[in-house]
Amino acid sequence: MRILIVDDEPLARSRLVRLLAQFPEHQCVAQAETAVQALEYIQQLQPELVLLDIAMPGQSGIELGCQILQLPVPPAVIFVTAHPQHALAAYEASPSDYLLKPVSQERLALALQKVGALTRAHLDKSSDKAVQISYQLGQQQRQTKLSAVYYFTADQKYTRMVFTEGSALLDLSLTQLEQQYPQQLLRIHRNCLINKAWFRSLQTMADGTHYILLDNVADKLEVSRRALARVKQQLSLC
Repeated sequence: MRILIVDDEPLARSRLVRLLAQFPEHQCVAQAETAVQALEYIQQLQPELVLLDIAMPGQSGIELGCQILQLPVPPAVIFVTAHPQHALAAYEASPSDYLLKPVSQERLALALQKVGALTRAHLDKSSDKAVQISYQLGQQQRQTKLSAVYYFTADQKYTRMVFTEGSALLDLSLTQLEQQYPQQLLRIHRNCLINKAWFRSLQTMADGTHYILLDNVADKLEVSRRALARVKQQLSLC
């Protein structure tokens, strides 16, 4: 499970990192000192679990937990705090568990086990319709469902998204998109990711070149020789 640690105290973060190292099936993907930094990491890295301190300067962990709860596909949250009096208020953010510092390895193990099926990976598999992609249209920030996207291509410094309403440029790279949505997206070329839900057929030309055809899309999308075997496997064509 991919885990983000959020705590303004370096020693507290280090202790959690050491404890997590005892569980090889779990990985600390980043450490954040503030709520603002934590939200950035959540958007970029898509962790499945956040270990979240409550008493932090600026925005509190409870406030951050409530914000996380409003995300389209929120990671699970476990509060980690030295203040038991915050327990009642903390449950406004619907945490998966509540740990008191200093956290023991045994108690952390139970909490990680409890999170179980609530992780982001399980939620993504059950409903990609909840996933939203943000894009800029003029001066407006808009969103569309990932299920409405046909494909993404590299466009100089940006990524072009082709979807049911047209096309738009994103700041996210193809690699970031591929890492965030591995269940839905498939790389067919170093410059292209397709949404597997729209796949129609794989065409082989006389010269040996292969193209993907998608429903509702006129474009033929070339499959690189390097990606061909994996594409066939992912699309159950072999």
